Amino acid sequence: MEQPLDHVARIQAAWRRERPDLDVAPQGVIGRLHRVATLLTHQLTAVYARYDLGEGEFDVLAALRRAGAPYERAPGELAAHTMVTTGAVSKRIDRLERAGLVARRPAADDRRGRVVALTEAGRDLFDRAFTDHIRNEHDLLAPLTPAEAAQLEALLTGWLARLEPPGEPAR
Repeated sequence: MEQPLDHVARIQAAWRRERPDLDVAPQGVIGRLHRVATLLTHQLTAVYARYDLGEGEFDVLAALRRAGAPYERAPGELAAHTMVTTGAVSKRIDRLERAGLVARRPAADDRRGRVVALTEAGRDLFDRAFTDHIRNEHDLLAPLTPAEAAQLEALLTGWLARLEPPGEPAR
């Protein structure tokens, strides 16, 4: 029995009909990656929302937690580790500070500089949220066999290495 066409295949078929002069094969990969990313983001942000966090706030807390004790970074470092502008990071920090999850303070080595530190409440909340997040990621990958997941990871790693500028900071 033939599998029904998915959304991307239907779009490709329409383009092949309308523009037979173009090779729309890349849409098979790009379109499906886009749809998978959209579906994954929806499932991931649902977990963050249970902790009253948006994707951006979760990302800032993760960058602080990954820093190790004393769980702090300068705002510029947070921008680099979350790959957003310092202005966007500042808005996220403002919200997290109002919630008591982070605190700003002067940098120890530079009185003009500031650091953002994870509070105890922020660490506790993030550790619970991260535990649920990782469980969710396992659930999202469950439809794949371990071999398929490893193969997909290898393919995406190689592709990303060719697309991403060298020296991007680890997030």
